[in-house]
Amino acid sequence: MIPFSVLDLSPVVRGATPGDALRNSRDLAMHAETLGFHRYWLAEHHNMTGIASAATAVVIGYIAEATKTIRVGSGGIMLPNHAPLVIAEQFGTLASLYPGRIDLGLGRAPGTDYATARALRRDLGPSDDRFPDDVQELQFFLGPQQPGQTVRAVPGMDTNVPLWLLGSSLFSARLAAELGLPFAFASHFAPDLMMKALEVYRTMFRPSDVLAKPYAMLGINVVAADTDEEARRLFTSQQQAFWNLRRGAPGQLPPPVNSMDGVWTPMEKAQVDHALSCAVVGSADTVREGLAAFIDRTAADELIITAQIFDHEARKRSYTLVAEQHAKLAA
Repeated sequence: MIPFSVLDLSPVVRGATPGDALRNSRDLAMHAETLGFHRYWLAEHHNMTGIASAATAVVIGYIAEATKTIRVGSGGIMLPNHAPLVIAEQFGTLASLYPGRIDLGLGRAPGTDYATARALRRDLGPSDDRFPDDVQELQFFLGPQQPGQTVRAVPGMDTNVPLWLLGSSLFSARLAAELGLPFAFASHFAPDLMMKALEVYRTMFRPSDVLAKPYAMLGINVVAADTDEEARRLFTSQQQAFWNLRRGAPGQLPPPVNSMDGVWTPMEKAQVDHALSCAVVGSADTVREGLAAFIDRTAADELIITAQIFDHEARKRSYTLVAEQHAKLAA
């Protein structure tokens, strides 16, 4: 059976603080490790009161310190916001402290709004133009010292932290294929080009020193509970949060509601249902069947599972049920 991993946005639920969210992330990571999940990734977002993982490298260190075996990484670092040398030093430091456990997933979006992106970057040149060069510069800083090299990442040099390219379009699929890197697609919120991106990545892939054949990981929303009805209720928190983001009013993760009737219009429902169509929501049996069908359809090499659930214990319970179904699928 393919590996299952965790994507955590460190959700700040309504009425809580970022500190609460980060402590919940640490607790969930420890729980995920005991359940056998392969990786625990955190995402870079800025100026969002419902997401606490803006300083992603710092949070990765906090999570890695509390765990022992699970891989910990970024899903992802938005590379255009940073100088490659800075990221090489940050992740070289993490790899030095937690050897063999750190992943570096890279995206080319800002992870925020235009005004915040300007505050982060100062220069808002086209990220498509410089992203391939920035990725290769980062590889250079994480690799062995070259003859005549005067600028080095210390720590970072010769750590060879594994790089992943992340995307929701065909751009990063092509670049990951050209560079021979593993690829993660954001199907959990942008499913439209998933199958085409997989086709592009797999057909264009060039073997490299780090990867002999394509390796694709797909994001999927999974909310599991004891009954289908309860899982659907828990999922309404994510549905509300996603629509709030789409209409330009992001905020803390709202509590679930028994019904979304009256919360959104039929058009809004259709838009959210489409964006979150890569989702499996239900009881253990429903989740097992849904995950098996998704794997059969995509031939994914790995799934990275996200669950925006208001109640922390319910979120832990959801991942427990997912792990149990993973074991059954592997049997």
